[in-house]
Amino acid sequence: MNKEIIGYNNNQASDDIEICNQLANLIQQELTEAENKIWHAHPVWFLEGSPIVGYSKQKKGIRLMFWSGADFEESNLNVVGKKFKDASVFYNKVNEINEDELLRWLKKSREIQWDYKNIVKRKGKLERLK
Repeated sequence: MNKEIIGYNNNQASDDIEICNQLANLIQQELTEAENKIWHAHPVWFLEGSPIVGYSKQKKGIRLMFWSGADFEESNLNVVGKKFKDASVFYNKVNEINEDELLRWLKKSREIQWDYKNIVKRKGKLERLK
């Protein structure tokens, strides 16, 4: 895993460190082929240059976001973006993370993708990749 992501995780409050480490480990476990780095100040994993999943510290907790998650048809990804196809969930304790559910979402993130990589070139229009 990228050293900057480890640094990001370690700079969080103690409960948040646990959440971030658990998320990073599960994402790495499932998306072994994904590139990972700090992007727009938080950890993000990419497949073929397109952002897939990331997390960030926000007022409501640690937000886990899937860029194409709105199409996963998963009720617990209940924070849905208004403009794009993203969907998120917030965690405040590590025991709130349902490992089976997260691994299922990560599998779907490979199968259901919108082309965020070329969104600027297409003037804000998203196209389905898979």
